[in-house]
Parts: sequence; C-alpha cells; structure tokens
Amino acid sequence: MVITDPDLLKGRDPVAVCRAAVQGGASMIQVRWKDGAPADILGFTRSLVAALPVPVVVNDRADIALAAQAAGAHLGWEDPPLESLRPHLPAGFLVGISVGSPEEAERAAAMSADYWSVGPCYATPSKRDAGPPLGPEGFAALAARAPEGTPVIGIGGITSKNAGDIVRAGAAGVAVIGAVLSAKEPETAARALRVALELS
Repeated sequence: MVITDPDLLKGRDPVAVCRAAVQGGASMIQVRWKDGAPADILGFTRSLVAALPVPVVVNDRADIALAAQAAGAHLGWEDPPLESLRPHLPAGFLVGISVGSPEEAERAAAMSADYWSVGPCYATPSKRDAGPPLGPEGFAALAARAPEGTPVIGIGGITSKNAGDIVRAGAAGVAVIGAVLSAKEPETAARALRVALELS
C-alpha cells in the first residue's frame, strides 16, 4: 500500500505518481490528506479511482470514500467508531484500522476490521504523532493479537531494506509513504519493495 502525502509529492501530479507506483507493484493506494478541504479530497480520490486498477481507500473519511466510490476507508481511534459505521456501509466496503499498542490491539480484536495496520515498525518522519518504533519483535507481538484471517500490514519507516524483516515477523504486506513518494522514480522504488516482499 502506498499512502499519499501532499508535502512529499512536491507539486508532482499525484495521479501520475500513484500510477507509476502501481506499475511498480503497489497493490493498494491510500489517500491521506489531513488538512485538505473535503471537496478537494473527494475530487482527488475520484481521480485515483478512475485512473487506477487497484483498490483506493481513504484515510479517516468513510463518507468521502463512499462518495468517491472508493474501495474503503482506513480509520484511526479519533474517527467515528467502526462498529457504528459498519451497518451503514455497503457489502464489500473495506475498513482498516490502525494498531500501535497492546491496548489498541485489544480494542481492535473486538471489531470487524478487514485489515490491521500495525506500527510504527521503525522511526518515521511521515507521522509526527507516531509512537516509539516497534521493531520486528514488537510488530509480531501485536500482529499475533489480530483475529484469525485478518491481514496485518506493517507501517512506519518501511523501506526495501527492512520490509522483509516485517514480513518474516508476520506481515501480509507493508504500507509506505516516503519510500515511494520521496523517490525520484516512484515506479522503481515500488518495484524494489515488491521484490523485497516476494523474496521474504
């Protein structure tokens, strides 16, 4: 999963960057635009949904995801509760949830999330309020708490050099921001990550 970040895009066409990432092997895109106006996030999401052959999910905003006909939404603990939203969501609408501590893992285990995003695995400049790095062992401990059959992806400081360690610790995949968006050639960066995952 490649997560968008307006600051790291630095004026580049976000659709073109995401398309390149998908060509390199990214299998999902998450729209994360924390301070964007809802209308702008909606327009951006719609453009990605129309342009990409992979699922697009929206960070925090299930309403925008629904309006844009995106594949789903990714929720944090300050967003509307998943169990309150689920009855109003269409069948097949994906909902992921962030898990960064044993307490959050316990709460998430009682929910019907389609996947967990566990981190930060390593130190990351992309999320200022991220907790201390978990490392592969810490990731494995939290991932083991996920309900059976729930995919767990690693996030936070993931690169092609350390992605394999997180997969070997139990990750079904990884989510990245800087590893692809900061790269001069996003397609090449995404391909390097994909190869690292396949070799794990």
